[in-house]
Amino acid sequence: MKLTPSDIAEIYFITDLVNMPSILKHGILSHNLVAKKKIQHSSIANVDVQGRRINKVIPGGKKLHDYANLYINARNPMLYVLLPKQRELCVIRISADVLRSAGVIVSDKNAARDWARFEPWPDGLNRIGKEDIFRERWDVSDPFEKDHLKGVMCAEILVPYKVDSRYILGAYVSCQEAFDRLAELCPGFAVTINRRLFF
Repeated sequence: MKLTPSDIAEIYFITDLVNMPSILKHGILSHNLVAKKKIQHSSIANVDVQGRRINKVIPGGKKLHDYANLYINARNPMLYVLLPKQRELCVIRISADVLRSAGVIVSDKNAARDWARFEPWPDGLNRIGKEDIFRERWDVSDPFEKDHLKGVMCAEILVPYKVDSRYILGAYVSCQEAFDRLAELCPGFAVTINRRLFF
């Protein structure tokens, strides 16, 4: 069964807790916009992956780094790799209303991957299997299927330039320590402890 817009109640962005005051002020910015505005931030990005993303151009669109990149499923291999830093992280919850923005693109797997396909919202959802993207695990015995699932579970929503802060609903954190720290950084911001999300 293919993914449909009705399957997506919210979308997600993974970031360091210390970035939240700036994100609530400026929104979630594309890689290039952060550099242009010279906004100080703590990056959680994998350097090798960013090297693959930097020159990638979306067919009929912009460079990949001109988009704010969001996840359809935050409980994915990217978050799993970051588990040693989970006390320093949050997963921002973003309203699906942002998907009505002009120029939104769907990648059928992690956008840095070879053979990732890019199509406008919502047509790109037709390439994503609902059961694949929302699986509990990608650790299967077949190495080709495992690689496929790891890619699909990191499928992205690409929003040109920025996601305005008005679309931010709140954030998930892994533990009380992260909850307390984010509450201190952003008083009144909606924070929820979601241990399952963080494996």
